[in-house]
Amino acid sequence: MATVISTLFISADGVAEIDPDWHFPYFDDNMGRAVTEDYDTSDVLLIGRETYDSFAGAWPDREAAGGEDAPFAKQLGDMRKVVVSRQPLEFSWRNSELIQGDLTDAVRALKADAGIKGILIPGSISVVQQLLAAGLVDELRLLVHPVAARKGRRLFDEGDAPYHLRVAATEAYPTGVIRVIYTPASAPGAAGYDDIKDQVPAGS
Repeated sequence: MATVISTLFISADGVAEIDPDWHFPYFDDNMGRAVTEDYDTSDVLLIGRETYDSFAGAWPDREAAGGEDAPFAKQLGDMRKVVVSRQPLEFSWRNSELIQGDLTDAVRALKADAGIKGILIPGSISVVQQLLAAGLVDELRLLVHPVAARKGRRLFDEGDAPYHLRVAATEAYPTGVIRVIYTPASAPGAAGYDDIKDQVPAGS
């Protein structure tokens, strides 16, 4: 089945609604390589309407301009883009389509499509939150910036049950950014203080 990957720039205090003032100063070749890897492992973009509007308002013009970012802009244009929106949209960017029906049902169908290797969700916090709740995110790839944003929308919303995660890979960059890739994990066994008290540091 296709892998569903969420990729997000995020602050140390969990804000995933990026502010250019704290994001761009940390963007370097290492982060560029990580982003390239994310896109190279997928052939479908799954994005919310706001992310689509942002991308479609920038990348086609960058492709047409033929600058140094034109190859990446062309890669984005050539990818299949599935857009999550409650309202009908008129698409100006090639290879774009509106998701049909319920989000989770549509993603399950995309995952089961033998012709798809990977489904990448860049940004699109609300989409990620819904798919996390449904257990449909296979990898959560976070580029954690060394800054506490203190305002903005956070990735993890309020809920009744915690999400347990396994660290699949980590990288630390000279800028202080940490790339961490999480996959879903089962909850650890129940434990209380009596179970861990022998691990408590001994007094001096």
